[in-house]
Amino acid sequence: MDSLGALNVFVQAAEARSFTGAGRQLGVSPSAVGKAIARLEERLDVRLFHRSTRAITLTPEGRLFLERCRRIFCEMEAAELELSETRAHPSGVLRVSLPLVGMLMMPTLSAFMRAWPDIELDLDFTDRLVDVIEEGFDAVVRTGEASDSRLMTRALGTFRYKLVGAPAYFEAHGVPETPADLANHRCLHHRYPSTGKLEEWFPVDGRRAPGDAPPGAAVSSAIGPLVYMAERGLGIACLPDFAVRDQLADGTLTSALDDAIQHTGVFRILWPSSRHLSPKLRVFVDFMARNLFPERSP
Repeated sequence: MDSLGALNVFVQAAEARSFTGAGRQLGVSPSAVGKAIARLEERLDVRLFHRSTRAITLTPEGRLFLERCRRIFCEMEAAELELSETRAHPSGVLRVSLPLVGMLMMPTLSAFMRAWPDIELDLDFTDRLVDVIEEGFDAVVRTGEASDSRLMTRALGTFRYKLVGAPAYFEAHGVPETPADLANHRCLHHRYPSTGKLEEWFPVDGRRAPGDAPPGAAVSSAIGPLVYMAERGLGIACLPDFAVRDQLADGTLTSALDDAIQHTGVFRILWPSSRHLSPKLRVFVDFMARNLFPERSP
């Protein structure tokens, strides 16, 4: 029997003043209670009960031990109540690593802060490969497939890419009707900071399609500047739809070649599999999955 189980048997026997009564409360036989008490006394090297044919009574050592055991169980009950309250009102610091493009998630992150004001977000924006466990993050948000077996993962949502430009740009340069037409346009490219490679606009089965690298007018390792330049009519950019959702809605940007841009991406949140999903992380994961990519209108 485990230590806490043995202590519980002792407390039940002391309060019932009977092995039979304790066995009835615990659903075991009186002999099982007696054997558990005997093993506990042997381990502690002290007698806890005076035994007679009629009843059992606590020894002086037993009375001291009972008081300590009651305090232990009271502390456990308080801890369980505290955890229950924590689940209802999550709080504390939540360290999350996000990619640089995650800065465009700030409306969703701000909404989370308003919804859960007792949780302090400690956000690290980087495109480098972080070690979640060694660097002490509660979770990381990344695109692509999860390959670390030490981590648990949940998909937050799928996004599509959009080829976008300002209405004034398309009015001046024309709207491309095929990918080949992009050879005559000013194109704004994204470079992956981790690899230095340009992000492909028309990948085929994960590979670049022949001749699909449009000429560049500018290159940026962050998406924010590409959105800014596209809004001001400086060229066309291929960007995640969530990064330009507001601009497409208000007409600041319009899209082209929607049928040609087929590739998608998935954002995932990952956390150490050796840890329980804490209340603060659970509400963060649920909130991001629910709000990062709201349902698109049909």
